[in-house]
Amino acid sequence: MIRFSLNGKEIEYTGDPEATLLQWLRCETEVKSVKDGCSGQGTCGACIVELNGKPSLACCKTMGKLENTSIVTLEGIPEKTRRVLGEAFVASGAVQCGFCSPGMLTRTKLLLEKNPTPTREEVTKKIKSHLCRCTGYVKIVDAIMLASEVFNNGKEIVLDDSAFGMSPPKFQAFERAVGKPLFVGGMKFENLLHGALHFSDHPRARVLKINTAKAEAMDGVVRVFTAKDVPGQRSIGLIVNDWDVYIAEGETTRCIGDVLAMVVAETKTISRQAAALIEVEYEVLEPVVDTKQALEDDIKVHEGGNLLKESTICYGEDVEAVFKNSKFVVSDTFQTQVIEHAFMELENSVAQYEDGRLTVYSQGQGIYEDRHQIAALLGLETKDINVKLVAAGGAFGGKEDLTVQGHAALAAFHLRQAVKVKLDRTESMRMHPKRHPMRMEYKLGCDGDGKFTALHARIVGDTGAYASVGGPVMERAATHAGGAYYIPNIDVKSKAVYTNNIVCGAMRGFGVNQVTFAIEGLIDELCDTAGFDRWEIRYKNALDKGLKTTSGHKLRKEVGLKKTLELVKKDYDSGMVTGLACAIKNCGLGNGIPELSGARLEILEGGKIRLYHGWSEMGQGIDTIAQQMLSEYLGLDIVSKIEVIVNTDSETKAGNTTASRGTFLVGKAVLAAAEDLKKDLEKHSLSELAGRSYDGSYLCDWTTPSDFDGEIISHFAYSFATHLVTLSDAGKITKVTAAHDSGIVVNRKLYEGQVEGGVVMGLGYALSENLVLEKGQIVDPRFKSLGLLRSTDVPEIEVIPVEIFDTDAPLGAKGLGEICCIPTAAAAAGAYRKFDGKKRCVLPLDPVEK
Repeated sequence: MIRFSLNGKEIEYTGDPEATLLQWLRCETEVKSVKDGCSGQGTCGACIVELNGKPSLACCKTMGKLENTSIVTLEGIPEKTRRVLGEAFVASGAVQCGFCSPGMLTRTKLLLEKNPTPTREEVTKKIKSHLCRCTGYVKIVDAIMLASEVFNNGKEIVLDDSAFGMSPPKFQAFERAVGKPLFVGGMKFENLLHGALHFSDHPRARVLKINTAKAEAMDGVVRVFTAKDVPGQRSIGLIVNDWDVYIAEGETTRCIGDVLAMVVAETKTISRQAAALIEVEYEVLEPVVDTKQALEDDIKVHEGGNLLKESTICYGEDVEAVFKNSKFVVSDTFQTQVIEHAFMELENSVAQYEDGRLTVYSQGQGIYEDRHQIAALLGLETKDINVKLVAAGGAFGGKEDLTVQGHAALAAFHLRQAVKVKLDRTESMRMHPKRHPMRMEYKLGCDGDGKFTALHARIVGDTGAYASVGGPVMERAATHAGGAYYIPNIDVKSKAVYTNNIVCGAMRGFGVNQVTFAIEGLIDELCDTAGFDRWEIRYKNALDKGLKTTSGHKLRKEVGLKKTLELVKKDYDSGMVTGLACAIKNCGLGNGIPELSGARLEILEGGKIRLYHGWSEMGQGIDTIAQQMLSEYLGLDIVSKIEVIVNTDSETKAGNTTASRGTFLVGKAVLAAAEDLKKDLEKHSLSELAGRSYDGSYLCDWTTPSDFDGEIISHFAYSFATHLVTLSDAGKITKVTAAHDSGIVVNRKLYEGQVEGGVVMGLGYALSENLVLEKGQIVDPRFKSLGLLRSTDVPEIEVIPVEIFDTDAPLGAKGLGEICCIPTAAAAAGAYRKFDGKKRCVLPLDPVEK
């Protein structure tokens, strides 16, 4: 027996002494503030507790070492202290997805007890052991400094009002900050079973035999599932149905993310132990892991061949002829790496029957797409399934594809019992799609004045074993290949290529980050070759109203790109070494694809409103944007009275939350639903309308394919940005100035937080992040091997909004989520080049040479 206290209560523990404190807290107690972000690797800080007055990682502390200790979690902190900490984080905009926030609050409490008045530098160092993928750490430091002022000087925490452009509290931010059970992992279900997946050991191997006998014989195992248990369509996908949910005996695996079996058991521990007992006999085959090899070899990852999609954009004069008449021509080849999303909340889903219907709790980026694929998997109609969104702890594109949701649904379908399937960190790294590595051969010309004349680009992306959204990613790389500039003559081709590597799909920027790195690198090459000023050449060629993007889309609305360049000019002229890059990013899928968004408003007693929509909250704040837009449109200060619910039963349909389109499309639908409500409010108070509901929708069906024979309208909107990276005399990045045209700012702190987080993600892309693969295997599966930036790695970040009212957008606001990370790596490469004269064509960048 092991005796200790938890939040002041004496505990006598008689369980497994090798179990971790985190496992016990999560599974055996009501404590939900401690989180599992790294699966016992001691890397993320999300599970921090107070142990004998000191911070301790619960995932690394075994129960056998807790004799006579005192443990305090966030739940055990005095209510007043917890409230001050939570409100400080909310007021500062430090809560985005909120998964890391409880750990940060616990750290803050311990820090301020020991050092009541820390400096920003001291705070930054103290939170170094915590990972946050959303915020970029800036606002977390702000929050801790605010909490210090409250505790020491009695400063009052003032929350912004709900006016447009102000920063009212993010929806459910306080609850997330203090660790309320709002994620899938914290929800309680009766008679819950646990599923564990058995993955392929090899990227390419013929599965000769799957022996599940030992797993089935283990006490506590309920059932083992394999391919033969799928009643419907086993191959699914977002666009192409080529991703097998299970690989069957006699079939060949395509990557190490392939699932061969699932064990469902009474406990998580039993399910994982049993899954490890499954024995698989393979005929190991040589994997195809290089795109050049894939395009030339006879080995086919899929029967149709290894070329998933080729996109071509070609207009104007023959580019080779133009190059011959150009004053300057430069060319080079650029290479980028595989990047892991590293969202803090791991993939997790629960499925069960509720009122006779299969109900799936999903943290995915598209609940209607989840429903569609699950229905196909199970051979059901979509009406037989309800998918309820549980806001995700980060996603960044990595939760668009179906992962654990389908497996949980399959088990619940057969067993008629609640089943949870959760990945650990290593499994997550091998299963969900990553950012595409790309090889980009570029050639760019200009005249004697520095005006661009022509672009030739050949871009090849490794999309891995399955399509995911690899085709559209590579298409987007092609349509953005010329960056944020007008180039009159274009010859661009991109290819998405299947290999036996881990799948690559959507990640923040969607193929544009890579080509921006390439085009900006060539622009710097032109400047070095011909002596052009780096700011002036960009300003001279910047896209503006009336000019065409690389896709051929003629910009018909006001463009703020030149204004963003003007706003960074002061730092550019500071005398310090700087790097400069511009970016353009589409809002919406566009390219002729219809985009639907629905909303419903239910008026409740007491002047409250229940707002239904179909988009996914994952930290970016779409629910809060919907609240503020509705409040602004109605002219009422009611943000705090609007409850947001997202589930498929509402039939407020939407697509995947991707392509920086959420703000635009949810806003259009909410305003459409509010039109009649606004009219009714001219005669009645909101309370008098209780019991009524209002529906609205918006359909964008007026964009065109890139090969359209006529005026091309690729997307309903674009966002623009300029990032400037400043170096110290020693070559260290000291500041990033980020000027953005993303329409009217709805929520100031959410806007700033998105940009700050995006900048840090972009810097990680530039400097250190890399998921290294060798022969289709992850070389180092540890979370810490990914090269994620910590708080001490973050320079000063200045966010400068350029507010230009977009005439098509709801209340003038358009997308921001992706563009804030797109130009950063290119700007960093330019700064390094300016510092030591060495051009850099490969990510991550070589360090500066001093």
